Amino acid sequence: MNTPEEAESMDQGTTGPERTFAALPAALGGAFARSWWGQAWLKALEDTALDGAQVKLGRRHARAGAVGAVSVRPGRITAIVQDRDHTRHRSDVLLQQLSEADWDRLLDLVADRAGHIAALLDRDMPPVLVEDAAAAGIELLPGIGDLESECSCGAWDHCAHSTALCYQVARLLDQDPFVLLLLRGRGEQELLDELQARSAARAELPADGDAGAERPGAGVPAAEAYAARDILPPLPAPPPPVATPGAAPVLGGGTPPAPGVEVAGLEFLIGDAAARAQRLLADALSTWHPDNPPPPALTPAQDAVRLAAVGPGPEISARLAAGSGREARGLAQAVRAWELGGTAGLAVLEEEWTPEPEALARANDRLAAAWEDGETRPRLRATRNRWTVVGGDTQVRYGRDGRWWPYRKEGGQWVPAGPATDDPAGALAGLSAEG
Repeated sequence: MNTPEEAESMDQGTTGPERTFAALPAALGGAFARSWWGQAWLKALEDTALDGAQVKLGRRHARAGAVGAVSVRPGRITAIVQDRDHTRHRSDVLLQQLSEADWDRLLDLVADRAGHIAALLDRDMPPVLVEDAAAAGIELLPGIGDLESECSCGAWDHCAHSTALCYQVARLLDQDPFVLLLLRGRGEQELLDELQARSAARAELPADGDAGAERPGAGVPAAEAYAARDILPPLPAPPPPVATPGAAPVLGGGTPPAPGVEVAGLEFLIGDAAARAQRLLADALSTWHPDNPPPPALTPAQDAVRLAAVGPGPEISARLAAGSGREARGLAQAVRAWELGGTAGLAVLEEEWTPEPEALARANDRLAAAWEDGETRPRLRATRNRWTVVGGDTQVRYGRDGRWWPYRKEGGQWVPAGPATDDPAGALAGLSAEG
């Protein structure tokens, strides 16, 4: 369904539908793309553009709200972008459409995986869908050189206007991945209609004379079938989740415990196991479960931090600290990092590493672009994956996940100061605001 800010129409110069999105307000701080597919779109732009200054200026235009209504149709996006002197330019960004053969393979692939259908209905584009498509020779997301530009300013490469348009489209992609699929050649309703027809065909039973034959799509896991129950024939409701974990038994009293068995610790572990079982069941019943691989197993040191984050008593916390090779203060910092980012946040606290030169260059470009000309920017000292404000008590760290984590010095030690962001300047700004 389209939002009130959109309008559906037909463009006489193309063979597919057109969607027009109203101009978005200025973006004051923060990252333009929060979804992984929106970030992939911007990476394709930044890796393609030859002039970093134009990328920087275009990002400023987008932040200032200089991009007008955005028209999206197969192979092309269009908008009017206004310069600071109020000169207006029509800018277009082109992306090659998928061929009919590519669409046929992609639709078959999605129809065969009910979890993919459920994800699209939920306006999600899980990585496994894109990976499955790539394995079939279909590139959904743009790569280096795939985004071409045309602009009335006369630039032959990506100019500030086409760059601003791309940054604005990243915000639209965050809200709705169907924007990308329309660019590749299929409108939302057309796509869903074709998927419904293919899913219905796979759900038909074999003819009476061939009762032993397998029907197309046989073997779909039950969880995927439940997830796509709005597309497939009616199915019974899934079993209800468990609202709360079971209560841990009281082990104290009666027969004394065996030597070395700590009753309070055992009761705590039983309660934690019940809570984890309840969360695993809720995860298994979720619509996104089929398309998400299980998380990697925690190391004993990581699991000790996870347990400490539950909030056990001081005696159990002390045992967890000793068992994981930490002092009490170190465990408290690790718990803070865990609460802000799980294993990724914990790794940023404990690891110091050197990013690849390309990642360092992009980071420095993003930092340089965060301040307007004439503004005073902080002096930063870079040490491997850490940027420290010279003469200050704030720092941002670059994680292996490509995000930036704010840190603040307290009591002579660097401690996590907030959740991760895709924008290093945004992380620094948040630290300054807190200060």
